[in-house]
Amino acid sequence: MQSTHGGAALAITVVVVGLVVRRQLRIRPVRRVGSLIAPAVLGVLGVAATAFGVASVLKDRPLTAMPVVLLVASLAVAAGFGVARARTVRVWRDPQGGEVLRKGTAATTGLWVAAGAVHLGLGLWIDHAAGAGILGPASLYAYLAVGLGAQNLLVRRRAAAL
Repeated sequence: MQSTHGGAALAITVVVVGLVVRRQLRIRPVRRVGSLIAPAVLGVLGVAATAFGVASVLKDRPLTAMPVVLLVASLAVAAGFGVARARTVRVWRDPQGGEVLRKGTAATTGLWVAAGAVHLGLGLWIDHAAGAGILGPASLYAYLAVGLGAQNLLVRRRAAAL
């Protein structure tokens, strides 16, 4: 049964990270509020999905400290990837319109792919430590919210300096 969760987790991770990366590679304006909407929506989904993941563990056994520690560590890793990705995003002022624009680079894409792979591995480790349930894969939205939130905050800071 664990391998089924691993396959589904891989498929979901690939689709979600693929959609996020696709959006990152477009030239877009840096918006004051808009850049925080996606992380906020992902955060709400992340809280709900993580609660579902915890419930999936609790129906078979008590939740121990190790999966919780791994979950918190995965969110810290997500923030680290967000900081690293923010440095790879090009930010410039449009000479014609004066608005500040952003666009991800190949390095941004590579870091998104690496972040997805790391989340997948940490998710499997979380589920192994929990011994039941789908807490690891369920934390994907929270992982994306933290990473994208950190990235967008730092890109907004760079844009404000232009």
